[in-house]
Amino acid sequence: MICARHVFRCFKWMERVGDRITGAAGPYFVGLAVILISLGTLSFFTVVQPSLALPWLSTPLCLLIAVNLFMHYYLVCTIPPGFIDEPPRHHGTGFLWASPSTPKRPSTPGVHWSSTGLEIVNANVSRCKQCGVVRPERAHHCRICNKCVLKYDHHCPVGVNQCVGLHNERHFILFMAYLVIGSSFFTFLGYPHAIDALGLRFVPWVHTMPQLCFIISYMLSVVMCVAVLIMLLWHLWGIARGETSVEAQDHAVYRKTAKDRGETFINSYDLGVRKNLALFFNIGPNGYPLYTLFLPFRIMPYTDGHSWARRRGLERHLGVREGEELTDGDDEET
Repeated sequence: MICARHVFRCFKWMERVGDRITGAAGPYFVGLAVILISLGTLSFFTVVQPSLALPWLSTPLCLLIAVNLFMHYYLVCTIPPGFIDEPPRHHGTGFLWASPSTPKRPSTPGVHWSSTGLEIVNANVSRCKQCGVVRPERAHHCRICNKCVLKYDHHCPVGVNQCVGLHNERHFILFMAYLVIGSSFFTFLGYPHAIDALGLRFVPWVHTMPQLCFIISYMLSVVMCVAVLIMLLWHLWGIARGETSVEAQDHAVYRKTAKDRGETFINSYDLGVRKNLALFFNIGPNGYPLYTLFLPFRIMPYTDGHSWARRRGLERHLGVREGEELTDGDDEET
């Protein structure tokens, strides 16, 4: 038992060292990501795009995808995820901010736009075992940032260099979506040019982009298309179920515990696929217009993180008893 405790502590120490290394290297990962995405974009627009049919249609569409890709990446990297100790945020007035479908703000406390027809319940609060701050439910402590984040999903050191939470999770998903769309276009439309760049058809290379750069960017595009698509589908699956990445792990434990008691676990945040997606992207009659999915505007989430929409009649998850909720400090105990 003593040996197992020492092994556990050793692994926890190695995990903390890894967190510090990835945290320190985060800005370099972001710089590398910008270079690779820019290289792929230049390769597409200098080699592939000029050969596309219907340029009056294909060029604006490709530019729209590229603008969304870069803007959502910029926003997910620069918008703080929502730390507990921050003051409340408000809707901005700049040209990058979209106007809500219903300009008049609802009266429900803690809810920004989409409160009509929803069961809004004030979040339960608890004290973080790591930093001691009082936080609402769905907030979790990030080991790398050493802060509690509202609706914490995960910390992304590679590419984003910060947490993904309440205020930037939408941009994270849309960045992945447009990265998949853009890399898919590059993969399928750029295949004939990749064959030419490899010299397999003995066609002279007449493009300004060097052949080696094009081949590298094309290969990266194929890999990213598959890898990011898997990540995107996994995250969308969680959104459709009304849970974050952290909550998905917790809910698996809750389901097993409830099943062992002969009960059924029900996620109180799960309002159905359509409503879950509408609340996440905050679109609809009481949110923002649908065009905010296709133009890189900033919007507010439907809540400030201290109130949540729940299934009617449920103020907590069904099948989870008081005191059984998992906390950030559970994995630190031996």
